[in-house]
Amino acid sequence: MVARSATVISLATLISRLLGFIRDMVIARLFGVYLYAQAFVIAFRIPNLFRDFVGEGASNAAIVPVLSEYSIKRSKEEFWELANLLLNLLLVILSAITILGIIFSPLIVRLIAPGFIASPDKLEATIRLNRIIFPYILLIGLAAYATAVLNSLKNFAVSALAPCFLNISIIVCALLFGEGIRGLASGVLLGGLLQLAVQIPVLRRKGFKVRPVINFHHPGLEQVKRLMLPRLASSGIYQLNNFVDSVFASLITIVGDGGVAVLYFAYRLIQFPIGIFSNALSQAILPTFSTQALEKERDELKTTLSWGIRMVFFVMLPASAIFMVLARPLVSTLFGGGRFDLNSSFLTSNALLFYSIGLCAYGGTKLLQACFFALKDTVTPAKTAFLALVMNIVFNSILMFPLKIGGLALATSISGIATFLVLFFILGKRLGGFGERKIFFSFLRIFFASLCMAFVSFLVNRALNLGWALFCAAMSYLIFCFIFGVTELREIIRWLSLRN
Repeated sequence: MVARSATVISLATLISRLLGFIRDMVIARLFGVYLYAQAFVIAFRIPNLFRDFVGEGASNAAIVPVLSEYSIKRSKEEFWELANLLLNLLLVILSAITILGIIFSPLIVRLIAPGFIASPDKLEATIRLNRIIFPYILLIGLAAYATAVLNSLKNFAVSALAPCFLNISIIVCALLFGEGIRGLASGVLLGGLLQLAVQIPVLRRKGFKVRPVINFHHPGLEQVKRLMLPRLASSGIYQLNNFVDSVFASLITIVGDGGVAVLYFAYRLIQFPIGIFSNALSQAILPTFSTQALEKERDELKTTLSWGIRMVFFVMLPASAIFMVLARPLVSTLFGGGRFDLNSSFLTSNALLFYSIGLCAYGGTKLLQACFFALKDTVTPAKTAFLALVMNIVFNSILMFPLKIGGLALATSISGIATFLVLFFILGKRLGGFGERKIFFSFLRIFFASLCMAFVSFLVNRALNLGWALFCAAMSYLIFCFIFGVTELREIIRWLSLRN
């Protein structure tokens, strides 16, 4: 069930990510890494903070486990009563945040991009864009709520496809209106509306009807609050981490101009394998984790967790290797052209190289956090996120001087690896082990297969071109997996044969 759900989400996410790349290519070629691109990155990052606060992050951590439990142990009436109660509260919270965000946009922008203050045009464009797109919080928060309800009922396809509409709308509006903030702003708002709208018919078919339910002492709401408050702290720390990078990247005199947009484009590439696989896997596996965590014997939970981590390694290690050896041609091919000049390509590929170091850890952390959430522990991930924040600030302050914008990316990788290792060892101790020895030797085999694959792709790219390099990388990775005895490949082949 987990594998099939993850496959559905992965396919839908693949479509969304491909559209996301087209979106970023349009933005890159229209704006480069300069004024409007930087304004968009900062303005759009602020609503994303609150989206994670009360939307997607909180839903995964608190709403999905509780609703999953209600769907199994309670009646349909009780399930939909709690769902309506959560919707009504969310509407009030999101509306208040949206209004306050529009009012205080000038202050918020100055706080997270202090380097923009020295450039009045850039500051004014960012504030205007931020005010226009702030209602996106209300739309995407409700869309995330709909996703949580559907996921708790183990319905993933429509929710996974919903982000496609954001990318499509931004592409169309940007091309329609051309350079300037109007196209980007209208694309974001239209995309948020469509992400919500496409999920409503499925919710109604499942039995959802809007009712004005208010009960602040509902036991389900108490559970959600207990889980959500630490998750809000964790999300806040994670987003603060991103804002820390924005603050440092806006310091033009130290890291150079365009740093904010450079980090955005490089991290978008890193998010491609994470979104297609790790996010999809953690989203699909959370309801299963939640069910297995309710059992007295947690052997199935340990087995599922071990399998998930090994699958993350199987996908993320070769992806990391590819990004490292082919960073320059990848960036030039995907984003190059228009206002995205050679300098933009050089800076972005440099950041991508350093981000790649932590790719495996980013993906693994998503899965480990999902397990903690299923165990109804949101405090440990919050504490670990705070540790990562401190480390990121320290390493940003040190590495930005010798490595410029690449130093900020490397700091993120270092803090990401530390987060993964801390969560991994804490979870192992809490569960009494979950096959760490098997995971370790699996990591080594995949690592050496990925290393050999990277060498092949590097040579082919020098002799031929990027397309051949990627093709040979995929083929050689499969061959080296057989040579080094990577059992995860056989598991995937066996699962595919069973499905057929």
